[in-house]
Amino acid sequence: MTQVTFLTPREHPLSTTTSPTPPSPAGGPADGGKTRRSPASIALWVGVAVVGAVCWSVLALSRGESVSALWILFAALSSYLIAYRFYSRFIATKVLKLDNTRATPAERLENGNDYEVTDRRVLFGHHFAAIAGAGPLVGPVLAAQMGYLPGTIWIIVGVILAGAVQDMVVLFFSMRRDGKSLGQMVREEIGVVGGIAALIAVFAIMIIILAVLSLVVVNALAESPWGVFSIGLTIPIALFMGFYLRFFRPGRVLETTAIGVVLLLLAIIGGGYVESWGLAEALTLDKETLTLMLVGYGFVASILPVWMLLTPRDYLSTFMKVGVIVLLAVGMLLARPVLSNEAVTSFATDGDGPVFAGKLFPFVFITIACGALSGFHALISSGTTPKMVAKEGQVRMIGYGGMLMESFVAISALIAACVIDQGLYFAMNSPAGLTGGTAESASQFVGTLGFSITPEDLTKAAAGVEEELISRTGGAPTLAFGISQIFDEAFGGGLAAFWYHFAIMFEALFILTAVDAGTRVGRFMLQDTIGNVWPKFGDTSWKPAAWISSALVVACWGYMLYVGVTDPLGGINQLFPLFGIANQLLAAIALTVCVTLFLKHGWLRYVWVPAIPLGFDLVVTMTASWQKVFSDNPAIGYFAQADRYRTAREAGEVLAPAADADQMGTVITNSTTNGVLQATFAVLTIIIVANAAVIWVRAVRAGSLPTTEVPKVESTLVAPSDFFATAEEKAAVAAWEAERKESVGSGR
Repeated sequence: MTQVTFLTPREHPLSTTTSPTPPSPAGGPADGGKTRRSPASIALWVGVAVVGAVCWSVLALSRGESVSALWILFAALSSYLIAYRFYSRFIATKVLKLDNTRATPAERLENGNDYEVTDRRVLFGHHFAAIAGAGPLVGPVLAAQMGYLPGTIWIIVGVILAGAVQDMVVLFFSMRRDGKSLGQMVREEIGVVGGIAALIAVFAIMIIILAVLSLVVVNALAESPWGVFSIGLTIPIALFMGFYLRFFRPGRVLETTAIGVVLLLLAIIGGGYVESWGLAEALTLDKETLTLMLVGYGFVASILPVWMLLTPRDYLSTFMKVGVIVLLAVGMLLARPVLSNEAVTSFATDGDGPVFAGKLFPFVFITIACGALSGFHALISSGTTPKMVAKEGQVRMIGYGGMLMESFVAISALIAACVIDQGLYFAMNSPAGLTGGTAESASQFVGTLGFSITPEDLTKAAAGVEEELISRTGGAPTLAFGISQIFDEAFGGGLAAFWYHFAIMFEALFILTAVDAGTRVGRFMLQDTIGNVWPKFGDTSWKPAAWISSALVVACWGYMLYVGVTDPLGGINQLFPLFGIANQLLAAIALTVCVTLFLKHGWLRYVWVPAIPLGFDLVVTMTASWQKVFSDNPAIGYFAQADRYRTAREAGEVLAPAADADQMGTVITNSTTNGVLQATFAVLTIIIVANAAVIWVRAVRAGSLPTTEVPKVESTLVAPSDFFATAEEKAAVAAWEAERKESVGSGR
């Protein structure tokens, strides 16, 4: 772990390290007093704003002509910079009043296990690795069906006003309560009824999330010996890194990561030789086999010590994630790709797209999911991260900054999906029941959508990446193809196949990290719940409880994964809407907690900060839930879909894409299950919000209400608050180092 500097306030005046001014009586905001901006700074930010305004204008007004993907890239970057510099700073200093003189749980309760003071850059990597799963990769790729403009707007505007706000505020409130979980905060701040509803909703929604994350991996690796070989090797590579870092070279994080990255690249290159080595047949696995293997992996990974597999995979995946996204941005600058699809397609207004059914509102919002707003992040922001924050001022960097980074991943994924030929896009993302599974039939199907691509072009595209591409649903193969196309055009060399499998490796690392962490979090939640009745079971160090709870968690998401894998309508087509809505409902629960605590603390003036995203999120999710449950359109409503297949089965008919009566029964069962789950999640969320509303009224009338925030303890820690240390922070570190040398020299 990187060295963190300790000084008492008496030893150095900069205990609040972001400002030399003393903290205000209100709590010592981490950003201190007002600073006068220099002309150069003003010119810089005016320039960033002008670039953003020009890019947004081009995207909004361009119709019918070629549009460069760079307009989206720079619109996103300029918006992120302005939001982080100004809006997140406003929330940190004016709203939350982050106080660097206040000791964090990591400092007060440090035990070397759950609570540990962690360098801000290392913690940023941990947090980003945990929150960044399949959502920002897959959601934007699927949403590209509706055009590039709706997705671009929601990913950028949504993260600035909603997603990053939620992550930052939940992290702050959890940290002020010794790192309590989201469910615990609901129970203690809203009430028992809401707490019970939250406990059920959070656990059930997390099972759906883990199932869909795993489904993306299965779809990407099915019938792909190269992918199975490369991804399979990541497990022994991570184990090697764990032992190397713990026993052979403790503390050598960068060295260990460099070795891991080299081994990963060798694994990708080696995957291209599996056929010549005679391993292709053994490594060509169907979806059912991969499902069983992934369930087994999830169980083992959740019970192993974190240092052995989870932590080294975090290190490795963070470097890979950030590195690949930066490389993709560079590749786009060099290749300057042109967007192949329209700003807004007819599927957005008609709601009859082959990738997923439903109109732009509300389905583009719940399909993009994690790239703009993710309830799953609230579990991480109220889980491990608040127990490791060194200074309150770092909440802005980790919470708001980490979500902006994930949003940039989503924008990159959207661009990658929009630059490939749209005939190929729909051939890849439409279910096999529609494409027919062959180049000839897929070409004909794409023609019915108004696009043109020949069987020869489909075959050539598949040969270029050495993989089958027809009906490779799930988003991951499409993203990998888009990345390979950009890299091949930018760097040349005819390495499309290498770049494709490199991207598959990148995506799998993204997702498996979340599966590892999510399964472990699920185990903790289950043990805590049962521990209320049987205290011994709540002991996370008791192996029988850990094994039983891990088995139950993987059995739950493993069943839902199998449902998705065997669904004739396509698992992504069926499960991703459920995943998207459930994830956004979880965000509604988290934002409800934020609004509640704003009012209980007496911050009525600023309650709009979480209330606006909460209101919008509730409108979107409840509308989507209503349509998925009550719509009489079988392409949208789960129960309408089940009724359609049930009626046909009773009449002795077999409806495509089902091939027989058994598959008809599978569709009926899966659609009914999804409908029940969707209705349940919505009702539980309504119960939580209704309970919270009672507290809101009481808090507004009283001005404030007591909360469970722990009393302030003065901090003795000095550490920077942002990515780059200020002059004052550097001075504090220099003073500490000088004092340490003096102490060593004098023998003290």
